[in-house]
Amino acid sequence: MVAASVLGSATTLLATSGVEKVRDIYIKSSADTTEQVNNDDFVKTSTRNVAINGRYSNALDFTKAAESTINSVVSIKSFATPRQQQMYGNGFVDPFEFFFGPGFGGQGGSQRRQQQPQQQQEPQATGQGSGVIISDDGYIVTNNHVIDGAEKLEVTLNDNRKFNARVIGTDPNSDIALLKISATKLSPIVFGNSDNVKVGEWVLAVGNPFGLNSSVTAGIVSAKARGIDKGKNIGIESFIQHDAAVNPGNSGGALVNVDGELIGINTMIFSQTGNYAGHSFAIPSSVVKKIITDIKQYGSVQRAVLGIQFTELDAEKAKENNITETTEGIYVGKVNDRSAAKEAGLREGDVIVGLNGAPIKSGAQMLEEMSKLRPGDKATIKYYRDNKLKTTEVTFKNDQGTTRITKSSDFTSLGCAFISLSSEEKEELGISNGVKVTGIKNGKFKDAGITNGFIITDINNIRVNNQDEVEDIYNAIMRDKESDKVMFITGITTTGKKVYRAVDLADAEE
Repeated sequence: MVAASVLGSATTLLATSGVEKVRDIYIKSSADTTEQVNNDDFVKTSTRNVAINGRYSNALDFTKAAESTINSVVSIKSFATPRQQQMYGNGFVDPFEFFFGPGFGGQGGSQRRQQQPQQQQEPQATGQGSGVIISDDGYIVTNNHVIDGAEKLEVTLNDNRKFNARVIGTDPNSDIALLKISATKLSPIVFGNSDNVKVGEWVLAVGNPFGLNSSVTAGIVSAKARGIDKGKNIGIESFIQHDAAVNPGNSGGALVNVDGELIGINTMIFSQTGNYAGHSFAIPSSVVKKIITDIKQYGSVQRAVLGIQFTELDAEKAKENNITETTEGIYVGKVNDRSAAKEAGLREGDVIVGLNGAPIKSGAQMLEEMSKLRPGDKATIKYYRDNKLKTTEVTFKNDQGTTRITKSSDFTSLGCAFISLSSEEKEELGISNGVKVTGIKNGKFKDAGITNGFIITDINNIRVNNQDEVEDIYNAIMRDKESDKVMFITGITTTGKKVYRAVDLADAEE
């Protein structure tokens, strides 16, 4: 799988006989904060007139779309210490390997090369990707794999100004990251509605392939709601497939329509050579907007959970189960206990064909619609049962089985620091590893009864020797969607007694 890039911004007016007002929604210029804000204060709407007749009458003239978007794309250079490499199979290039070059494999993958020890310790330039400006005060959206593991990020604007960027938040499951640079009066892109994109529609990709800044390519939308078996556990499985040429360095850029509106963030390509081979994939803008809003407002992405196990319905499965009214949709194989689906009255054997007003014909479409929702949201589900079309209202839950919004916390929420033990201390205690808790203050460790001087020997059955290892375990727990958010700690008190502590890392609030 490969990276992709693009750019987008203001509207192109087409000469037609009629106009209508449309609403553009994008990140508002605001105080530099990740604290929760009201939705009305977080987004800004603008009205403008666009043609409603003959939208594509000038579709082969891309000059206005390119001009209106060119200043919204940026180049992102990453500096990092080399790590091990990993590769994918099935003809897809690992986006981490593709973007960073040999030695920079991502987390996971269906095939792995043997890891080689890295001798280089100093950060070095590892490659270039792309990003899209979404607010005039410096917020930028890009791919998570573009910035993953970076120790320094350098953003270059189209006018060649350079800024260091900091990471506001990331979502590895969707491969989206939100960055911030200290700049004002920038040219933010206008978000289009990816739900309205049609197969065969002209699109532009503007980015930085091979370090060639602000390159524009054109193509058409080849497919929507394209599911991809990448051999990687990424939450977004519904992509816009297009044939605008994207190459290494395009990752994190924008896919725009002929009006210069953002309809997707280019993320990967299908290739057996590592270069463009005619198939590019972008995360739909409707999904991107929801993800970056969650990151900015809550610190983490809020995912709605229905609570079913399903397969895609086809003609053969329909015949096996005596389903005559449809051969497309989501066949419910199991409904989990205490789930949103069970409370909504769904049963095994139901066939879901609509969600929130959108038709559902495949698993990719189902996942795309789900990715736009949050815990507590209500939606209407259309489904067939005994060949009769029915509807039900569902209230979605989170992965903990509640309707609450969860706010993420970082490593500092533990409320302490960790000091490595000296050889003398280890010998005196009769242990071979461990770290000492110090600087305890209000936080999760104090809540769990841990005090200054407490010695931690292992966390979740993993030995620890320094603060970095503790933080790595913390981050792994918080990233894992399947496991409980808890640290099971084995340690020694200041009196020499061996004890066990459980530190609850969940931080949910209404």
